[in-house]
Amino acid sequence: MAETRVIRLTEVRKTYSSGDIQFEALRGVSLEINQGEYVAVTGPSGSGKSTLMNILGCLDVATSGRYEIAGQDVSRMAEPELADIRCRWVGFVFQQFNLLASMPAWRNVELPLCYAGVGPAERKRRALAALADVGLADRVNYRPGQLSGGQQQRVTIARALVTGPALLLADEPTGNLDSTSAREILSIFDRVHHEGRTVVLITHDRDVARRADRMIEVRDGLILDRSRSSLVVAP
Repeated sequence: MAETRVIRLTEVRKTYSSGDIQFEALRGVSLEINQGEYVAVTGPSGSGKSTLMNILGCLDVATSGRYEIAGQDVSRMAEPELADIRCRWVGFVFQQFNLLASMPAWRNVELPLCYAGVGPAERKRRALAALADVGLADRVNYRPGQLSGGQQQRVTIARALVTGPALLLADEPTGNLDSTSAREILSIFDRVHHEGRTVVLITHDRDVARRADRMIEVRDGLILDRSRSSLVVAP
């Protein structure tokens, strides 16, 4: 069976300007990620990995080059089109959780379905199923402040997966967690990967990165694609 490509970047550059000063955060990056791959992106602060993550998630656009997600060229899309791509194709898991404190867990999870135009009954059904899938069937009516850090991150994973995205993009998802909670969260990513999801995980933790099939080190706006055994991950 032919591989299905989820991500293709071709000679992507990103330049930031401040007055007369220009900084090239990405310097001609090319990368392909196929359906079902589990990829860890690593690198020191200022290496360009956050810029790369923002472009992969359609939170930012490249200065030049081409970016295709699920076969669609998003390089020159306007913000309304990018918002639609984010809603339909990308699930986000952030270090800071980004949950709405006033809403119970299931309402937080259903939010992407609201933006997608799904009806109320179906939204709730899918949100409850997603929470059960991450082990929170008994916490669906709890607000974020009533949940531990690990449980809040499970809510964000459920929210990321509830739309059935082609790409799960996680930015330092264990950065705010204790070691036990971090292991539990990573086991969910492992399971999601084994179920056939495409996972791209941004991390500075070498032990976290080694769980992936492939590790990509970002340095000075360039990426190095190497095997698990040969890559030296930046601290």
